[in-house]
Amino acid sequence: MNILLIGSGAREHALAAKIAASPLCDRLFVAPGNPGTAECGTNLACDPNDHAAVIALCKEQAIELAVIGPEPPLVDGIVDSLENAGVAAFGPSRAAAQIEGSKVFTKELCREAGIPTAAFGRFTDAVAAKAYLQKLSPPMVIKADGLAAGKGVIISKRLSEAEATVDDMLGGRFGAASAEIVIEEFLEGEEASLFALCDGTNALPFGTAQDHKRAFDGDEGPNTGGMGAFSPAVVLDDALVENAMERIIKPTLAALKKRGTPFRGFLYAGLMITKEGPKLIEYNCRFGDPECQVVMPRLMTDLVTAMLAARDGMLGKFTVRFSQRPCVGVVLASKGYPGEFARGGEIDGLEAAGRLEGVTVFQAGTRRDGARLLADGGRVLTIVGEGKDFAEAHRRAYAGVAAIDWPGGFHRRDIGARALTGEW
Repeated sequence: MNILLIGSGAREHALAAKIAASPLCDRLFVAPGNPGTAECGTNLACDPNDHAAVIALCKEQAIELAVIGPEPPLVDGIVDSLENAGVAAFGPSRAAAQIEGSKVFTKELCREAGIPTAAFGRFTDAVAAKAYLQKLSPPMVIKADGLAAGKGVIISKRLSEAEATVDDMLGGRFGAASAEIVIEEFLEGEEASLFALCDGTNALPFGTAQDHKRAFDGDEGPNTGGMGAFSPAVVLDDALVENAMERIIKPTLAALKKRGTPFRGFLYAGLMITKEGPKLIEYNCRFGDPECQVVMPRLMTDLVTAMLAARDGMLGKFTVRFSQRPCVGVVLASKGYPGEFARGGEIDGLEAAGRLEGVTVFQAGTRRDGARLLADGGRVLTIVGEGKDFAEAHRRAYAGVAAIDWPGGFHRRDIGARALTGEW
């Protein structure tokens, strides 16, 4: 079958590699893709947010399945548009994608379904929001309601900081995305990510991971889209995964189905592992990045078969298998990220890194200029090491990083380090 993958990040490169390896895939197209996805299929220039253009592309290339990677097209209803045009699509509908598109939507859904999560309040008025802050003990968590490119969650250690954040967000920092905000109690524990493959009724665990959001070593610096990750999540054993599936994922699916908006696709649960068990921090309506880059290499089940089963409501008797070999992924980012950064620096060494045993390089913010590979984004590469244990995976990942010659980039040196020590 002809398959279209929408997106251009390292997540899409990881997905493209698995899709291209499927016996069900005759031709893979990626829109718009990157130089890495071009090695897996054919890149096509197309704006993922232009529904008419995507539909026209599907018709031109006789696409039989469209797979959507990033969240903005999903929240904007690209799956609805494709399905209405007669193109089979993998991902949630616009109504179901609100689970990521609106923090308020998700918190109210949790309250309705009795899903364990942080206590919260929702506000459009700064005076009322600040009055609520007075009832909380620091640190406080303030979230923009809508999509804010991964930068819409601020943790404030002092009341004065939290009040300033309220003014900033409600004052228009994130535009319409922060016209309403959510204020939550701070949950103590360790964060982990649980992915589930959903068909509207059934859900199957689809890997676990832990990521590193801060820019610099020791979890210092500003929040980013993610500077690295490792899989499986050390803090999520089988019992905790089952707990989260029963108390968080399955009740969520049931509540959405009851509303008439069943969720089909990848559901990403950001969890806090507390003394009382897993609690939901947030949902995403797609696979994570950089988590996808460390989960996909471990997947043993055919990805296309799994996605078709989810889309067609056939997960009831489906099984998914993952390798026991862990993966560690290190993100190489442009100096200055997540703030201002320069573009155009030349990158060498990808072939040398890729030849190392157990090392895979996924591209994101890159572009070709003839034979040269240039940096063209904030997060540019993810170097993944796979091994018999975390020590070997960690060693291989950083050997891959060392093989890359890119003066304009930086990376954290402690990705996955705590998985080696077992200290949380």
